[in-house]
Amino acid sequence: MKIVIADDHAIVRSGFSMILNFQEDMEVIAMAADGIEAYQMVAKHHPDLLLLDLSMPPGESGLVATGKIKEDFPETKILVLTMHSDEEYLFHVLKNGASGYMLKSAPDEELLQAIRVIYNGGTYIHPNMATSLVRELLNKDHKVKESDPFELLSKREIEVLPLVAKGYGNKEIAQKLFISVKTVEAHKAKIMEKLQLKSRPELVEYVLKKKLLNF
Repeated sequence: MKIVIADDHAIVRSGFSMILNFQEDMEVIAMAADGIEAYQMVAKHHPDLLLLDLSMPPGESGLVATGKIKEDFPETKILVLTMHSDEEYLFHVLKNGASGYMLKSAPDEELLQAIRVIYNGGTYIHPNMATSLVRELLNKDHKVKESDPFELLSKREIEVLPLVAKGYGNKEIAQKLFISVKTVEAHKAKIMEKLQLKSRPELVEYVLKKKLLNF
């Protein structure tokens, strides 16, 4: 199977590449340092699987990249690797189209198993996180949960939100996302409306509470 590795640390990319290329059924064909480069490598090589880090500052995050790649290249399966064991990340990653979610602290054997399961059409979730997912599904079956305004945000608004919280101006955000300043202003207004926020401090507080700064 042909694999692309995306991680912001060169030593991590090299380590994963050595492990995977040692396997008879795996070949690393390209590597990337952030979400934008990951998208470019997938577009160029059309790999069977993308091994994607969730947090890749200061570049585009794995969460945003997952949504874009699955929308444009649905045939490429995505396994997200992360240090975050927070269920909040798990739900957003799966919603954006990833086929797997596992922690970087997992042993090499588990990584290889996850890749093979996903390549063969399955889904792999780190055992510690699977419990959280099952609990969430059961809760939805037994009670009506209060809706989360975050679910109302579009993919582009999810990209804009953490950039605003980090203090980037409209022009900087526009340049990063390749959109106009007016479009950024429109997205910001929609974000404030959907999240029912009245000021930037409230927005920053919301982002910190939701642990979205790595998105």
